[in-house]
Amino acid sequence: MKTHVLQNPGGKVCRRRAVRISGMAAIASLPFVVLGAAATTATASPAPITIAYITDLTGEGAAENSASPAGFEARIDLQNAEGGVSGHKLVPLVIDDQTSPSEITTAVQDADSKAFGIVAQSPVFFLAAKYSQEAGMPVTGAYTDGPEWGTQPYTNMFASDEGSVDPKYPANTTIDSILKAHGGTVLGAYGYGISPTSTRAAEGDAEAATHLGLKVGVLNTTVPFGSVAFTTDALVAKQDHVNALVPSLDNNSNYALAEAMKQAGVKLKAVLFATGYEPDVIDSPAWSAVQGDYFDSLYRPWVLPNAGTEQMQAAMEKYAHFTKSDFPSFSQYEAWAGADLMIKGLELAGKDPTRAAVIHDLRGLKSYTANGLLPEPIDYSTIFGHDLPRQCSWVMQAEKNGFVPVSSQPVCGMDIPGTSTASSP
Repeated sequence: MKTHVLQNPGGKVCRRRAVRISGMAAIASLPFVVLGAAATTATASPAPITIAYITDLTGEGAAENSASPAGFEARIDLQNAEGGVSGHKLVPLVIDDQTSPSEITTAVQDADSKAFGIVAQSPVFFLAAKYSQEAGMPVTGAYTDGPEWGTQPYTNMFASDEGSVDPKYPANTTIDSILKAHGGTVLGAYGYGISPTSTRAAEGDAEAATHLGLKVGVLNTTVPFGSVAFTTDALVAKQDHVNALVPSLDNNSNYALAEAMKQAGVKLKAVLFATGYEPDVIDSPAWSAVQGDYFDSLYRPWVLPNAGTEQMQAAMEKYAHFTKSDFPSFSQYEAWAGADLMIKGLELAGKDPTRAAVIHDLRGLKSYTANGLLPEPIDYSTIFGHDLPRQCSWVMQAEKNGFVPVSSQPVCGMDIPGTSTASSP
């Protein structure tokens, strides 16, 4: 399938927004076919529906997300092979936000004018979320950026991984309980200063550690985005006797931090990475540094097959040229689930879906699991502005020849009542 990639290397913010806003209220209530330039007739085939995917093909976020369109496109290809949605062919439109605070605005505005809906997998999407909200545009995708997924007025947004976000960002016990169970007593937590999600995750881990009786040796929420320079951090961790590590960073930073810790002689008893469970790290220079470490997997690993994993694996092999031994990265899982949820919204909205109908019907969706890829069902009718009742994920351990699940069942944790990291950026 041919993918259209839109870029704006000049870095100028699009000025067409004012022209479009005046018509958006009317557009949101009309069938999507009026968005195209060509007129349709009663006998014409159903018009195609364009779905935009906004991610980081370039810039600092590319290390994590540049390969993610494969998951998005494979889910679209699978749906088209099954006849599309009510006869409508789905057209993927991949847009590069360049991991740029200025380019994300251009990316979202391009999507507003060229697509029916947006699947977002971007650490900077929160900076431009208002444009899709003002346009009445459905947005699905990954909660990897900011609090807008659970904050008014962004009820047009549906996180296909978390369901929603409690804007207070309460601390949660899931991660730290795993570290404690494997001997961790002094925590080192790290987050990117530019990312509200990363910063608050690190702060929440520190608060949960204290709640569970661990000490906090290091809490660093000023890591430059995409950084791989951690020599000083490792020396500080050694000085403060850190033996449990939980970085809320992207893969390149995670691996660099692990290598720096090893080189500095930090004696770690338990390490849990939020991302990094993916094939590229196996046999890479970082592989020896992460041996025995644990990796969080929000989505069901393919080595624990069910209907959802088998559907995704078959599609990735057919459309993304995966081999039998391949498995998806976290960002490819996120892209697949984002596309899957958008497709679900289109199906719910009937044969001539509108943006408003998709938003309305997704907000009434009471049980979503991405066909069994998620550990817990999401009820979008009740979850907005709240975390899931419990947060669960599978835990994988790095061993010599690859990753092995610690258990066939996911590990679950709860929010800690009365806690909040909402004062962070």
